[in-house]
Amino acid sequence: MTAFVTPAAFTSRPTLEGTFGMSASTHWLATATSQSVLERGGNAFDAAVAGAFVLHVVEPHLNGPAGDMTGIFATAEDPSRPVVMMGQGAAPAGATIEHYRALGLELVPGSGALAAAIPAAVDAWLKLLEEHGTWELGEVLAYAIGYAEDGHPVLARVCHQIAAVKDLFEQHWPTSAERWMPGGRVPEPGELIRNAEYARVLRELVAAGEEHATRQERVAAARHEWRTGRVARLAAEFVRTPHRHSDGGDYAGVITEEDFAGSSAQFEEAATVDFRGYTVAKAGLWSQGPVLLEALRILDGFPDERLDPSTELGAHTILETLKLALADRDTHYGDNDTAVADLLSEEFIAARRALVGERASAEFRPGTLPGGPGHLPPLVTDEEFAAAHGSDPAASGGGEPTVPGARGGTQPGGATPAVDPADPGADADGSVRGDTCHIDVVDRWGNMISATPSGGWLQSSPTIPGLGFCLGTRLQMTWLDEASRSALEPGRRPRTTLTPTLVLRDGAPVIALGSPGGDQQDQWQLLLVLRLLVGGYEPQQAIDAPALHTTSTPGSFWPRTWQPGGAVVEDRLGDDVIAGLEARGHRVTRAGDWALGRLSCVTRDPGTGVLTAAANPRGAQGYAAGR
Repeated sequence: MTAFVTPAAFTSRPTLEGTFGMSASTHWLATATSQSVLERGGNAFDAAVAGAFVLHVVEPHLNGPAGDMTGIFATAEDPSRPVVMMGQGAAPAGATIEHYRALGLELVPGSGALAAAIPAAVDAWLKLLEEHGTWELGEVLAYAIGYAEDGHPVLARVCHQIAAVKDLFEQHWPTSAERWMPGGRVPEPGELIRNAEYARVLRELVAAGEEHATRQERVAAARHEWRTGRVARLAAEFVRTPHRHSDGGDYAGVITEEDFAGSSAQFEEAATVDFRGYTVAKAGLWSQGPVLLEALRILDGFPDERLDPSTELGAHTILETLKLALADRDTHYGDNDTAVADLLSEEFIAARRALVGERASAEFRPGTLPGGPGHLPPLVTDEEFAAAHGSDPAASGGGEPTVPGARGGTQPGGATPAVDPADPGADADGSVRGDTCHIDVVDRWGNMISATPSGGWLQSSPTIPGLGFCLGTRLQMTWLDEASRSALEPGRRPRTTLTPTLVLRDGAPVIALGSPGGDQQDQWQLLLVLRLLVGGYEPQQAIDAPALHTTSTPGSFWPRTWQPGGAVVEDRLGDDVIAGLEARGHRVTRAGDWALGRLSCVTRDPGTGVLTAAANPRGAQGYAAGR
């Protein structure tokens, strides 16, 4: 008998069940695309790649072709080996601390080409298709090409994001104004919008392989074209002209054609921990994935009743655990020689667990690893930054993409929308910064994948003429401080927030899950994992259940501020639980009833072959499909 609170009888939707194939994503068109591929005989990897390229077109405010992605998958042929898709590009050769400091910068800007890592998302998806797919590239890309050429109904949130940066586009980024405000106006929700330039890019990738003999060679030729062809040339030429960045300065970018050509996506071994009979697999310390692993290791030493996010004690214990894991992230993580094994060792975890007290901590408390105590990042509160700079990151396109939180929303299906699209989306008033895209797919053969594409959103940097998209801004997660383990350095990957999850049992993948949400990604995933593996919830019950997260850690996005002791919760957690958290010293912000979390997941029972899927109802945009 579980010690967790019984899940609410109401669920926004049923958990889907079947035996053929399941897809879930942050946009119904990507989900439908993936499921269409499965129905036509493709495997989970064909389906995920097709859905991912559709996400470039239909969620341009949350991801783009010149962004980044992290994925994790297991194949039916080798089910016990989780593999990480590393689609996080490194810093260009010209991205040195000295150069940025010479420009008068203290932080890497949150928008503009100086923040651009070498794009790697497209290469990563094509590598997956090359090595594990079965479809031809033209078949896979036909869905995205169709939506780009023929149009798709634009989301209200895309329109709101364009409206938020309208002045920036008109005054400083004319190519973005031309791309996203045709005729000088912001598009209306539901209006058909097109991106013929991006469709041309995709057709060129297909054409690059036409003279090759095998499917793998044709996809490999497309990868080569992406890294060395027109995309690289136009991008490198365009950013040589100075343009406005989020700090208010005008600078040229440093990325070159040689940077594009020298970069390649990779497959890597996953980092794993065992938890309550399951193996949880994540990307390494160049992502924030080990935050979830460390949190599970700390929580594994507590009884079940302390792991329930729906209770005061459980919510408090989880928040305090997350603060410790995130402090270690910000102090020790990066593309460096820090060992995941040290972070997850019995001695280190025991010391961290001992710090989880009965009162909320407002301190930044990283642990000490064998390599030393690490280097603390600058700790600047939201209020201190606003007082010193008097600027709003969103107004200049800076920081992470924002999806508004809800205040006073009702359950899905109620009379009041779960999300107020006019909400400006600032953490201080209960909204949630941080969103991107996510997709999960499982097929009848047992192939399973979870992937989180992001970066290159339309407000990242000016649109590149002839391509229809812009460069990403992942370098804002590096520090202009040589002592930091996440220091800006040519050839080094920025420590990304992208962090999908794969769960295995008895040597077989059983759950693929993930969420958009910037610094909240592993926090929200932790709630889902606990409710699934310990609480016994069904997937949709676990996704629908009230969510929470801490803001008591420096943000990964410009301007890198924090809220000491801060906790953001959904009102459905309950007045008694929220009052209890406040009595323990948490600085609680109520976000509304349905505001936090963008989770989705697919599952497979290896014994029976039964598949399930569930997706986030918040914002009425994420959907699952399957049979």
